[in-house]
Amino acid sequence: MRFILYLGKGGVGKTTTAAATALRSAEMGYKTLVASTDIAHSLADSLDTELGPNPVQVTENLWAQEISAVADIHNNWDKLQEFSSSVIAGRGINKVVADELSSFPGMDEIVCLLHINKQAKEKNFDRIIIDAAPTGETIRLLTMPDTFSWYASHLSRFEQGAIRAIKPFAGRLLKGPTQIMDAIYSLQKGTEELREILSDPTVSSYRVVLTPEKMVMREAERALGYLGLFNYPVDLAVVNRVMAADEAQGEFYQTKYETQQKYMQQIHDNFTPLPIKFAPYYADEVVGLERLSQMAKDTFGDDDPCEIFYKGKVQEIIEQDDGSILLRIPIPFVTGGDVKLRKRGDELFVTIGNFKREMILPAVLAKRKTGGGALSDGILEITFLPNEEPEEAAEPA
Repeated sequence: MRFILYLGKGGVGKTTTAAATALRSAEMGYKTLVASTDIAHSLADSLDTELGPNPVQVTENLWAQEISAVADIHNNWDKLQEFSSSVIAGRGINKVVADELSSFPGMDEIVCLLHINKQAKEKNFDRIIIDAAPTGETIRLLTMPDTFSWYASHLSRFEQGAIRAIKPFAGRLLKGPTQIMDAIYSLQKGTEELREILSDPTVSSYRVVLTPEKMVMREAERALGYLGLFNYPVDLAVVNRVMAADEAQGEFYQTKYETQQKYMQQIHDNFTPLPIKFAPYYADEVVGLERLSQMAKDTFGDDDPCEIFYKGKVQEIIEQDDGSILLRIPIPFVTGGDVKLRKRGDELFVTIGNFKREMILPAVLAKRKTGGGALSDGILEITFLPNEEPEEAAEPA
């Protein structure tokens, strides 16, 4: 089985790219599911067919689904919310406030994970393509297995107090909280199992979709940093809406083309060693199976779009014993030279001879000072110093 998850800034064409990938996979004979985890679904529009919260067959070997967290929460979580609301209200909090507090943090992400885990365990499909929400929401989705484990451990301690409170009334009343907590532990186990699948580079791949624009490129770089932080394997970047050279189109078109070319070079430098595929800028909308099939051919050529295009870590973040953090980045095509670093907020500028690279750092690195860098055997290593401890106030005389 293969899992492929497309992420990137809103509006860059993640849905179209995911749908085109899934359709090409189906055309090659693989039973394929493309599923949207975005709250603002547009997968049905891209495929030009009606979809629902369960997989719907679109054409031969291709199924599609728009995961509905709202529907799942309504159908499956009433008991859990009712119980947690009553327990919280029983602690002396207003019931209206209790209802709000009883909604689990990240419930929509949990529902999406449960759907993905269901398909992984049942192995209904050869390939599952995820059309993810914009970058921020997707990073939250991918970190939810770790986050949910934290919540479950705290709920476990809360459970002990809740059961003690109702123990004098025992009997059938005690079964409710116990069964609910069992369900939570089952959820925790399921998300932990899925975490292993989603971080297995032989099964799962993450792909950033971007357009040749500064803000979009920066967000894609930030996504790579966070994926590296959580050890999720990235195998490809897809640059969408790439304009072709055509001087006959006039000044406006030519200016736009030249601007894109400037960012295309930066994308090449900043995403090394990640392979990059390019999708053209079409004059008309890419909607429906025929247009999606053409986009897949233009983007992937004769390649299988679900093959693993890159094996290895694009970025690796390693905590050191002395409290510092080491950032390791493969740069195989750059030979020796002094490494010069300049940091500005969450931006890091790296210069090695004629090679230049701009990076957006995850928060864990952005708040630290750099301690120098070195290039050895095609690997750039940058040290980030431990955070300085605030000086303790002097004792009054």
